[in-house]
Amino acid sequence: MNKRPIQAFIFDCDGTLVNSEEPGIEVIQTLANRAGVVLSKEEALQRFTGLKMKDIVDWIELRLPRPIVNGFHESFTRSVREEQTRRFNEGLQSIRGAKELLDYIQLPVSVATNGPREKVELTLKLTGLRDYFSHHVYSAYEVGHFKPSPDLFLHVSQRLGVDAKNCAVVEDSLTGITAGLDAQMEVFALAQPHTIPQHLHEQVVFIEDLLALKQHLIEHRSSNT
Repeated sequence: MNKRPIQAFIFDCDGTLVNSEEPGIEVIQTLANRAGVVLSKEEALQRFTGLKMKDIVDWIELRLPRPIVNGFHESFTRSVREEQTRRFNEGLQSIRGAKELLDYIQLPVSVATNGPREKVELTLKLTGLRDYFSHHVYSAYEVGHFKPSPDLFLHVSQRLGVDAKNCAVVEDSLTGITAGLDAQMEVFALAQPHTIPQHLHEQVVFIEDLLALKQHLIEHRSSNT
């Protein structure tokens, strides 16, 4: 685990700052079921959390019960994006403690997501979090590198002007946690330990929620003054 002083924070968006992971995947599950690929909500959450859309649609396409229709990938992705936007506009909440944590942190903060620009901009705006990040919101689609590769996080650290080893990552998925560790950043895992391989447990700091992370930072600051 990184022992250097933290000089910047990099946050995932879906499921970390914004409560969009579950409703977003529910949309995918519903549309997959309509196409004939039946899976439960629990299986969809387990299988798709943290993945980029292309990999999700590839998985679904391979399991279609009828011959693949030309353009399925594009039409399914478009339907998902349209339905997710509708769902998010109906009412989207930030993750508990997000605003309190961001108000407390007096360091550069950024967002790094595997999602497309339009989605992250929409969800941050709807939850009142967008202004915390200024121009430091990064989409893997634009950077050209997707988690679990560490390159998205390394790109963000360069844009922030902070050495990677002085950055902290806050993530809720194994995909993002792996990327943060491979970038040699300190990783705060907003995940249940049983969902993360045992060999990674000593390399991350598990947090119950973002309020717990705020308290962790307060205690760490107190112990160093």
